[in-house]
Amino acid sequence: MLKMEAVTKTYNHRGPAVTVLSDVTLEIHSGDFVSIVGPSGSGKSTLLLALGGMLSPSSGKVELDGESLYELTPDRRAALRGQKIGFVFQTFNLVPYLSALENVQVPLFLAGLSEPDQKNRAADLLERLGLGDRLTHKPSELSVGQQQRVALARMLANDPGMILADEPTGSLDPETSAQVMAFLEEMNHEGRTVVMVTHDPKVAQRAKRTLKLNNGRILCDDLANKIAHVA
Repeated sequence: MLKMEAVTKTYNHRGPAVTVLSDVTLEIHSGDFVSIVGPSGSGKSTLLLALGGMLSPSSGKVELDGESLYELTPDRRAALRGQKIGFVFQTFNLVPYLSALENVQVPLFLAGLSEPDQKNRAADLLERLGLGDRLTHKPSELSVGQQQRVALARMLANDPGMILADEPTGSLDPETSAQVMAFLEEMNHEGRTVVMVTHDPKVAQRAKRTLKLNNGRILCDDLANKIAHVA
């Protein structure tokens, strides 16, 4: 389970302080599929980063499976992220000089797997995502949709129980967007928790539950999709 209790995030740069999240409290249960929607600047990405242990709140608590993320040491928090959370970003964040296979190997190398095990695991994941014939291609030699699928394979490398996705279809054409959403749904059906930020209403409707943010606050927690999905 992922929990937020009274989380506020305020930035104090030049000029007046800006509050991006304001007293946010929520629970996300294991196996849920949650979309986060709202206008630009509403706090969606900040919420996702705070949930994933990548952005400490100004106040409040974030818990993952009973552990308070921001009371852990940075090293312990990073280790927990590596074990339990997979991230997907709109910008993919692939290493440009590494092949598709090598990009997927990176988290496996960091986890201490042997090189043969790294290669076998990475190749299996890329094959599952339809990229078995693109193992040696660098990101610049792949289409945008193929790059996103490499990023998805890398995200799954350590078999995380939770997937946090920030606009995973934002730069994709409709066909590739549908493929990515089908893959995230498949991951959810296998028991993984998915939390996804999106600006696309059609994409948001694919989730079981929708959180609507505005000005850093949750205005609506819509369970209608979840009830319909279960029915």
